[in-house]
Amino acid sequence: MKQENRPVPEIAHYTKYYEHDGMLRAYANRSMVLAMIFGLLALGSLGFAIYVRIQPPTVIRVDKDGNAMELAGPSSVRAVLSSSIDPPAPGGSPNAAPTDIEGRALVRQFLVCYLAYTPDSVDRNFAEALNMMTANLRLFTMNRLRDDDTVGKIRADHVITDFEIRSIEHVKDTPWTYAVFGVKEIHRVRNQTETTDQIVAKYNVRLVETARTETNPSGLLVAEYGEQQMVGDRETGLLQRSNLDGDRH
Repeated sequence: MKQENRPVPEIAHYTKYYEHDGMLRAYANRSMVLAMIFGLLALGSLGFAIYVRIQPPTVIRVDKDGNAMELAGPSSVRAVLSSSIDPPAPGGSPNAAPTDIEGRALVRQFLVCYLAYTPDSVDRNFAEALNMMTANLRLFTMNRLRDDDTVGKIRADHVITDFEIRSIEHVKDTPWTYAVFGVKEIHRVRNQTETTDQIVAKYNVRLVETARTETNPSGLLVAEYGEQQMVGDRETGLLQRSNLDGDRH
């Protein structure tokens, strides 16, 4: 039997409704997955930004010798600083032996604190000088200052001292012994009359090595201190003038 070629209705050319709905659902599912991924990325970025903001600021201290030391900061930044800013110690050891420059710097700082003061700054200067000494020398010096009532006499006589270092020489064949030559001027006021003593003296300072710490970065302490007067005179005239000030100009 011959089949008759009947015309197909136009509606039969369209896809079924359930196929069209399935494609819409597939697009919706893809959009949902992408939205979830981008949402997770946004939450991660927000969390990282909050973490960075709550970290303590990085604080770096540079002393007069040019040594950098981190006082506060994240642990990761601290690790980077310790490897990039701090110079590597000789032999790879963090407790490297101090240098001669560090020894001379400590001697200069100690003598200036211990020998140059005013009635208002004598307590602070003596405290700083005592902190640079070993325990036994510190105890000996404190007992001597107390027995002699040194601070009381300085305040009673309104003593002001000026001190200038002329040279620092390393004593030969000794590891940490220095001979310092300096000039000290002592101004006293008694009965509204000023007297000035000018002393040229030799100061012998011996250092010892200890562990490096944040409070003692050089790892050196003063173990012995002695003063040997070489030249001295007193000026009691009407005109009081500092010879140290004249030498500085």
